[in-house]
Amino acid sequence: MNEFNYDFLVIGSGIAGLNFALQASKYGTVAIVTKKELMESNSNYAQGGIAAVLDKYDSFDKHIEDTLKAGCNLNNKKAVELMIKQAPKEIKRLIDLGVGFSKKQDKLCLSKEGGHSAKRIAHSHDTTGKEIERALIHQVRHNKNINIFESHLAYKLLIKNEKCIGTLVLDTEQNKILNFSAKATILATGGAGQVYLRNSNPKIATGDGVAMAHEAGAEIRGMEFIQFHPTALDKKNKPALLISETVRGEGGFLVNDKGEKFMSKYHKLADLAPRDIVSRAIFEELKNGKVFLDIRHKGSSFIKKRFPYLFENLWWHGIKIDRDLIPISPAAHFVCGGVHTNLKGETNIPGLFAFGEVAHTGVHGANRLASNSLLECMVFSSKAIESAKEYVKKNKKSPIENEKSRNTGVCSPNTRQILNIKNQIQKLMWKNVGIIRNQKNLKQTLDNLNKYNTQIEEVYKKDIGKEIIELKSLCINAMLITQAALDRKESIGCHFIKKK
Repeated sequence: MNEFNYDFLVIGSGIAGLNFALQASKYGTVAIVTKKELMESNSNYAQGGIAAVLDKYDSFDKHIEDTLKAGCNLNNKKAVELMIKQAPKEIKRLIDLGVGFSKKQDKLCLSKEGGHSAKRIAHSHDTTGKEIERALIHQVRHNKNINIFESHLAYKLLIKNEKCIGTLVLDTEQNKILNFSAKATILATGGAGQVYLRNSNPKIATGDGVAMAHEAGAEIRGMEFIQFHPTALDKKNKPALLISETVRGEGGFLVNDKGEKFMSKYHKLADLAPRDIVSRAIFEELKNGKVFLDIRHKGSSFIKKRFPYLFENLWWHGIKIDRDLIPISPAAHFVCGGVHTNLKGETNIPGLFAFGEVAHTGVHGANRLASNSLLECMVFSSKAIESAKEYVKKNKKSPIENEKSRNTGVCSPNTRQILNIKNQIQKLMWKNVGIIRNQKNLKQTLDNLNKYNTQIEEVYKKDIGKEIIELKSLCINAMLITQAALDRKESIGCHFIKKK
């Protein structure tokens, strides 16, 4: 088994992982292990922007209040205050790193999104995540202290004397199992949208970080809070392309099959209500016909300039958004829970750190406020530097461990069987653990998931490969989400229980 040794091992290449790696490279050797290419992450698909108080008419108190309100006050208030007060500094850091935010006369263009009481969304047209990733990747690729391992899938955390000392990794191109030892192991693996049949996430979002951490004994919290983005493209045989909340922030509105605006029936903020409310409203309206997003009144010139990515991508799907209504329906989008950490990114396992969507800092509570996710990635990955650096300094000896894994080679499991189980899990989760839930269906779903998990374990014991590893992660996340949903008896935020 090939072995590698680093001071900092970063698993994942979204904004959180890249930001940490750049800063950690000043204090030791860094490896970035990512299952696809560096650019392939949830961060890359973030259209809207990054929230921060950057305007004299805005205030930290307002942003804090909006975040707590969206999260139904289940948020960790200290985490919220830390994130929001650190936000302007992180925006400046990104600009210094070369991020090209949209500007007008040298001033940042700020947008407003659902749940926000002021314009505070800094953006790069409608491809903000992609632009931030581009700038960070450029810096990372030119950093001699950072080694990058693309097409490498981390699948098992190595624990020795109750400390995390690295991870087992599958090189998916060479079909080899590698042992990565590290003084500090960092989970920045993103979300788990692929648990659901209809989702806005890339194919890689199978919840590997949460699954690995759970199996290693890390504390997992808040998994019942799955945020469904209200507006994803709903066209037969087309992907659930995310339609940024910024479209509504810039004046777009929702209409039903009769062409009627309907959001004012459900919330005083109408089309700019928090995402859980908008998603449930659309869910109800879909019972009587299709639902559409309408931005046509803003004019072709504005639309093409403000939303070039959306304009082009929807054009390829046969929709001209300056002339046509956009058919939409909700899709699984963001996990508000995850591996529980303190404000320093530390988990309950020494040597294991986490931040970004994989982590539960408590900053989102029961529901995420729009455009707080990229901000969370930046703030908490930056805050984790100090604690990780100190941990590495205290653990000077390299923690090399010759893992005697039962999987000594790489085989090819039955792909058809794996795809069938995956499809059944996704359908089950979408139907019973989605936007609206009930206790009876949750219990039945958990029973079915346990049966699937037994089948998966039987395959995993004999064969190992990318597909079975991801399916195992998917099923573990599905069980954690369903169990957490069963445990929370009352509706709040993203978790809505229908009483019979």
